[in-house]
Amino acid sequence: METQETPSEGPGAHRHFICASFNQDTTSLSVGTKMGYRLFSVTAVDKLDCIHEGVDGPDVYIVERLFSSSLVVVVSLSMPRRMNVYHFKKGTEICNYSYSNNILSVKLNRQRLVVCLEESIYIHNIRDMKLLKTLLNTPVNPTGLCALSVNHGNSYLAYPGSATIGEITVYDANNLSTVTLIQAHDSPLAALTFNASGSKLASASEKGTVIRVFSIPEGQKLFEFRRGMKRYVSISSLSFSADAQFLCASSNTETVHIFKLEQHSPSQEEESPTWSAYVGKMFTAASTYLPTHVSDMMHQDRAFATVRLDMSGLKNICALATIQKLPRLLVASSEGNLYIYNVDPQDGGECILVQKHRLFESSEEQEEEKEEEDQEDGPQQPAGQSYAATVALASTPLSSTTLMGYSEDGGAQKGEVIPEHEFAEGPVCLDDENEFPPVGN
Repeated sequence: METQETPSEGPGAHRHFICASFNQDTTSLSVGTKMGYRLFSVTAVDKLDCIHEGVDGPDVYIVERLFSSSLVVVVSLSMPRRMNVYHFKKGTEICNYSYSNNILSVKLNRQRLVVCLEESIYIHNIRDMKLLKTLLNTPVNPTGLCALSVNHGNSYLAYPGSATIGEITVYDANNLSTVTLIQAHDSPLAALTFNASGSKLASASEKGTVIRVFSIPEGQKLFEFRRGMKRYVSISSLSFSADAQFLCASSNTETVHIFKLEQHSPSQEEESPTWSAYVGKMFTAASTYLPTHVSDMMHQDRAFATVRLDMSGLKNICALATIQKLPRLLVASSEGNLYIYNVDPQDGGECILVQKHRLFESSEEQEEEKEEEDQEDGPQQPAGQSYAATVALASTPLSSTTLMGYSEDGGAQKGEVIPEHEFAEGPVCLDDENEFPPVGN
């Protein structure tokens, strides 16, 4: 549930975000900008509260928040090999680590923190940041595509098992062992996501025409949805609803699709002898005589609901959430807007836009422009006020076996141990949730 944009230069570039991601229970939106990063509460339709603004470093291209806690992970383009972990409410840095190559993505749940590089993956115990496992020589993964189950009871990790075909490796990040390999698509993978319990995994390939859902850990195909036939598209995000009854998909086109995960039982068809049911049976019977790829298309379900955005070609992320007791579709687009739509869970169809929020208010934009002009004309901001300006990258390349910031036993060398109240063994209720503006369900 995240997207990254190549930052544009010139006036007004800071009004767009570089990256965006929803937290694990879709109660918060994190965006990285040229100025730093922002965290928003998305638990109400009519208002969007900015609960924190970080200015520790510019050009943030990865920002991930752990549920509704105060823990946030940040990576900046100024130091793309360095991961910073902050306690944003206290305004303190918990720890930071550098890696052998640029960090492409970071995923976290209450048990594990996963850092993905182009050809390696690092799995940490999030409680003390101890490095538990390094997966070296993974297939070339230039976008850092991976997905981590938010259910810390299983902590399944999915990542490409091949750079040329759509093979998925499912790894148990708790027990540190491979679970299964799934032959999902003929083309390389473009998107992956787990449902909340980690029992389902959805995938899309670079072609973007077909989305498949598999059972986990078995790896059996459960559903197959056709997004379209006319053109190949770039799927930018996939996201399940909390109950895993719906799956949404956004791309570089103007359409967001919502699919309904329901099994069509033969008894239901027999009980409704309509003309459409009769035609459906005829097509099913005929499909046995058709080529495999044609037969597959006839068995693929189409979108249950759709949204037509007023722009295309821009990256965006989508998520399904229950806000104020109603199902909603959230779309954050890279031009800096958050769209909220009503979803009809019974009849589907075209979703209705109920609110559009600007992530950067016009007054704030004017102030930022003035600050930018002042910085160009006058003295630069003192280095002591910017964390990024006080830390330098390592002058020598790091090997894949040495991580700056680790002691010999693999624990955190710098900063405090992550507070115990941020986590839980069983059903989780974070102690510090009440310290923030409303960020719960």
